Amino acid sequence: MSKVLYISSEACPFIKTGGLGDVAGSLPKALLEQAQDVRLLLPAYSEVLKNTQKTKKIAVATYYNLSVQILETCLPDSKLVVWLVDCPALFIRSGGPYMDDNGHEWHDNALRFAVFCHMAVDIALNNLQLNWRPDVVHCNDWQTGLVPALLSMKRERPATVFTIHNLAYQGLFDRQTFIDLQLPNELWQMDGLEFYDQLSFIKGGIVYADKVTTVSPNYADEILLPKYSYGLAGVLKKRHKDLSGILNGIDEMLWNPNTDNYIKKTYNQHSLNNKRTNKIKLQKELSLPIDRTIPVLGIISRLVDQKGFDIILQSLPSLITLQVQLIVLGTGDKHYEIKLAEWSQVYPEYIKVIIDFNEALAHQIEAASDIFIMPSTFEPCGLNQLYSLRYGTIPVVTPVGGLADTVTDASKENIANNTANGVVLTEHTCTALLVAIKRALSLYKKPKTWRQLQMTAMSGDFSWQTSAARYITLYQQAIEKR
Repeated sequence: MSKVLYISSEACPFIKTGGLGDVAGSLPKALLEQAQDVRLLLPAYSEVLKNTQKTKKIAVATYYNLSVQILETCLPDSKLVVWLVDCPALFIRSGGPYMDDNGHEWHDNALRFAVFCHMAVDIALNNLQLNWRPDVVHCNDWQTGLVPALLSMKRERPATVFTIHNLAYQGLFDRQTFIDLQLPNELWQMDGLEFYDQLSFIKGGIVYADKVTTVSPNYADEILLPKYSYGLAGVLKKRHKDLSGILNGIDEMLWNPNTDNYIKKTYNQHSLNNKRTNKIKLQKELSLPIDRTIPVLGIISRLVDQKGFDIILQSLPSLITLQVQLIVLGTGDKHYEIKLAEWSQVYPEYIKVIIDFNEALAHQIEAASDIFIMPSTFEPCGLNQLYSLRYGTIPVVTPVGGLADTVTDASKENIANNTANGVVLTEHTCTALLVAIKRALSLYKKPKTWRQLQMTAMSGDFSWQTSAARYITLYQQAIEKR
């Protein structure tokens, strides 16, 4: 058994902006179930405190003349202990964890997450007398990147693991910020936190952690290439012996069509006809023409370039001629929100766009849709294709990152050997997307083949138990390396 301090800037169900929140709300629980002693460390944002029933103050510290305390609670419906880093001046505010209500990054993000990291370091070194000292500190994304860097300077320290969920977000700040944060001068070097005369939080994790992971094997290979590395290919290549990819899992209790309380009619591999009931209910609720035979295409996503919304918008003039219904749920760039809403207003019988984050509706769309569209330009892991597979909703994806690791194209050969579970684009273009959607629609018209695709999709093992076991092995390797 290892003692694991799991550090994340978000965790579902407390707060979530993307896949990191899903992972941080699920992986620590899976580790706990496999006899690891885990603590989840999370900032005490307004929304987190609102979603917390009971807390107990267990420690107090001061950083940058700010009083910071740790509040202890548990993850809802779990025995997982959660420690909240409570500093009202930094975390109690309207807006999201990283941006204000207008979509602008908080001006003091460097300070906010530096305080978060300092608290993590003090916990890791047992400086706060909590009578619990981790064997491994597992950090996630740039917001935690200073932790491995600061711990690297300590003789008696735990092993460190750093997971890259999305290399596009790096935590870059000017050199004055490095000075203002009073970080050790030894860390300002090319092989340290300095990145083209900027302070890079994410380099702290990549350079100084004992082991570095990504959230899928394919993404671990991709980020060694200039196209996907955002300038960090050289740094990552130096760490390639300690770099690996472990595929994210999904919470199979939460995402299970056979027990899902959010959907009208539960179903499994042997009762797939019940899926149509969910389609009809959603069509009715969204004021779409009710037709159990019409193919419903679902999209649940952040509305950003990475998710392929450029080619999705380009495809809409042709898509509406294919006799399908498209349902889009998400928030993101205002440009995409406005354009998609305009299409929905002009073609209400074909397109429904909901600009929102709605967990219940996300489940209902997965259950009601026949096809799920996910043409990402890059995708470190992706979770919605995994949810879709679980719900017998055939994903149409680009062959990148975790999408390539989890979706097998419905070629004649793969259909024949029962390995096909989706449709894969040949390239990231509008033309390729339309070709892939048309291929999926032609398969939809072949009930026997379509049912086979659904059965294969739903039989995949994407549980956190498998991934958690791999992390436990990695923790042991990190401890041995340390």
